[in-house]
Amino acid sequence: QVQLLESGGGSVQAGGSLKLSCAVSIDTYRGNYIGWFRLAPGKEREGVAAIITGSGRTFYADSMEGRFTISEDKARNTVYLQMNSLKPEDTAVYYCASAGSQTLDWYARRFDPNRYIYWGQGTQVTVSS
Repeated sequence: QVQLLESGGGSVQAGGSLKLSCAVSIDTYRGNYIGWFRLAPGKEREGVAAIITGSGRTFYADSMEGRFTISEDKARNTVYLQMNSLKPEDTAVYYCASAGSQTLDWYARRFDPNRYIYWGQGTQVTVSS
């Protein structure tokens, strides 16, 4: 069983920064496929960034690289999403999710929400202009 717990959301003005955390409770942390997604009102769930835990390999959805940085603390079993230069259109509920540890088609579907099995409860990020 995998449990994911996000934290770090809040309200910030445009141009500001936030760092989200995702605490991953799992038997074996290394080698899991963890993604950050967001869901804005009236829009579909959107992939932001992903990481293969313990490997240092990171991936970004189109247009997300540059302002968003995914990282991890292996000692704490925690994945982070650093968000800089935030814009009002970044307002959304941000979720971390696990696709498990089976590679299969993950590379081709790394930003497909349906590829992910376990989800956290989400954390709200609100960016005001």
